[in-house]
Parts: sequence; C-alpha cells; structure tokens
Amino acid sequence: MIGIETLGLFLLSVMLLLLSPGPNMAFLLSYSTLQGARAGYAVALGILLADVVLTLLTAGGVTAMLMAWPPLFDALRLAGAAYLVWLAWKAWRSGGLMALAIQPKRRESEILRMAMFNSLLNPKALLFFMVFLPQFVNASQGHVGWQLCQLGAVLTLAAFLFHALLGRMAASVSGWLTRQPGFAVWQGRVLAIVLLGLAARLLLLQRPAQG
Repeated sequence: MIGIETLGLFLLSVMLLLLSPGPNMAFLLSYSTLQGARAGYAVALGILLADVVLTLLTAGGVTAMLMAWPPLFDALRLAGAAYLVWLAWKAWRSGGLMALAIQPKRRESEILRMAMFNSLLNPKALLFFMVFLPQFVNASQGHVGWQLCQLGAVLTLAAFLFHALLGRMAASVSGWLTRQPGFAVWQGRVLAIVLLGLAARLLLLQRPAQG
C-alpha cells in the first residue's frame, strides 16, 4: 500500500497539475460553456478513460520503455510542443475556447470519445505518467506495478471529480460570460499565451537519467 505521507504529497502534486492550464482544461471549458453541464461531464468521463489507459500502460512498463529510448522521447516532446503551438494559433485567431468546440452541437457520446483521444494525445498528461508518476513509487516495498496502479487510480478519481466540478461551474456561468463584450477575444489571447508557455517548457524538458 502507498504510505499516507507519500499519498498526501502525490495528491498535492496532482492538484497543482490539474490547476495548471492545458489542452484538457481548454477542451472541458469550451464544451461546458457551449453545451452545458452534461457535455462537461462527458469530457470529464473521457479524460477518466484516458487516465485509465495511461495508468495501465505505465504499470505494464510501456512508458518506461518509451523513456529508455531517447529518440522516441524527443519525438514525443517535439510532437507535443507542436500540438500546443497549433492550439495556441487556433485560440489566438478564432477567439479562444469558443473556437475549440466546433458547431453544430455534438452528442455527449461523441464528446466523450473526442475528450478521450484529446487527453491521450495531451503531452502534459503523457509526460506526467512517464516522468512524474514513477517518482512516487517505493521500489523497496516491491509490487511496483501495483503501486503504479494505486497512484493512477488516485489520479484518475481526483481528475474526474475536478473536471466534473469545473465543467459544472463553467456551464453555470456560460450565459453571463458570453454576454461580456470582448470576452472571447481577450480569453483567446490569454489562452494562446499560456499554451505557448507550455510548449516552450516542453521543448526545454530533459529526459530523466535512467537508474
């Protein structure tokens, strides 16, 4: 079992991760604002499914193999940065979050699938599972794969509750936000700058040394 102290530190790290803007948050806020709370819940569930997949890949050693091969790590890092730059360009030109949810309205099942694939391609999520999650494993306790599953389960549940609540809040204020003059343009500029900052940080990320 994961120790209480380790679990507390891990939960704090997860909350800091969730609070930092990124593609998942942009996707969630866009559909919650445009299509209401049910769309937000669909996004939250799609992210949950992606987290389950990433947890299983990490526990099975797949992400460790990716980390051990520098060319693949660099390819993932560069592809992730390019993806963030593309999102920033789209947000800057098209008015921010509102542009990320393409009309006409989509069914919740379709939003769920899109959210899942968006999260699986999210470099922030991929690198968290590949780089950060294993740092909370105590190899001396054995059962490394089981420890990773426990940590992944905690992350998955915390992320689902956070995204569901955030989506509900966004839906509740969507009418007021969309009536504010210049909101979409201002929000789009801020989002674009944040995404460019994340892309720059990803480009500067170094592959951890393998022990």
